[in-house]
Amino acid sequence: LEPGNVLPLSEIPEGTPVCNIELRYGDGGKIARRSGAFATIFSKERGKVILRLPSGKTKVVDEKCRATIGIIAGGGRPEKPLLKAAAAYYKERVHPKRWPRVRGVAMNPVSHPHGGGSHARPGAPTSVSRGAPPGAKVGHIAARKTGRAKKRRGTRRR
Repeated sequence: LEPGNVLPLSEIPEGTPVCNIELRYGDGGKIARRSGAFATIFSKERGKVILRLPSGKTKVVDEKCRATIGIIAGGGRPEKPLLKAAAAYYKERVHPKRWPRVRGVAMNPVSHPHGGGSHARPGAPTSVSRGAPPGAKVGHIAARKTGRAKKRRGTRRR
């Protein structure tokens, strides 16, 4: 049992970290494939194997399904900072609504309640009630306080 070996889950002992796990026998591996990912063989019972996935969930798969022993290289990559906009662009281009995020004050008034004007300043109050209708719910939603923090004098003790 060496890292990199591909074996059926029935032949791998419990507690072993595995990656590239098949959901159905022969599908080529679907689970725990990104950098630094691994699942752990939790337990085995009657032709089934229970896996502890990277998300923390447990999944039951057939014992004939194969997996690669070990952990995929490149752990810690998601913590690495995106040093330029191009890196964020390539990372998020599968989610085009998520990035880039345009500020409301940079939009036209037809596009956002904070839009319009020749300089960036929301023309309406930025704090809105919890019951505001969709479309008006922008800015500080149901804010308790807004603005610059007040300087606190010495707190009184009783």
